[in-house]
Amino acid sequence: MAIIVAGKLIIKSGKRDKFIAGSLEAVTLARGNLACEDFSVSPDPLDPSRVNIFEKWQSPEDLAAFRNSGPEDDLFSLVESFDVQEYEV
Repeated sequence: MAIIVAGKLIIKSGKRDKFIAGSLEAVTLARGNLACEDFSVSPDPLDPSRVNIFEKWQSPEDLAAFRNSGPEDDLFSLVESFDVQEYEV
């Protein structure tokens, strides 16, 4: 069973570009993972504080393994609020 992670982050004012740039390492690592079918962190074209998240993994276990081995950073300190869900497909 695959898992999709999708949603939005609202980034603190003026920090969206820093958040996107800081996400590049995680995007690169995820896309290099054989269990990752897609991984994207994208600026919203209409809202200058919003970042859209989309991930597709082969299984919940693969997602958990990646989260436990991903890069350590303080990007979450730039997030004002979020609405991200996981969906099993």
